[in-house]
Amino acid sequence: MKIISRSEVPKNKVNMEGANGASKQVPLSVNDGAPIYSYRVFTIEGGGNTPYHQHNYEHMNYIIEGEGYLINESGEKLPLKKGDFALVNPNEKHQYRNASSENEFIMICGVPKEFE
Repeated sequence: MKIISRSEVPKNKVNMEGANGASKQVPLSVNDGAPIYSYRVFTIEGGGNTPYHQHNYEHMNYIIEGEGYLINESGEKLPLKKGDFALVNPNEKHQYRNASSENEFIMICGVPKEFE
């Protein structure tokens, strides 16, 4: 078993092309003995976004703070707010954007451990 506070997990800048004001924490992963999934926490600063990208695995998200958008393959902005869940299937092009210019947008992202 492992219990850790998010405040104890190192926060690293997302260095992918197209990322703006996004950082990542990895509180639970294969390094902790997780058998199937890793949990990541993404914080997107006011006015920030993740890269517009795709990958060959699904990820599941839970919004823990703020409001933002999930941009889909057709460019549609799907609104997200605290308490919402989102599923992005394998190979779906997507991007997360903070809807605020001031407040943080924070979400948990679960991915298969092999892709952490």
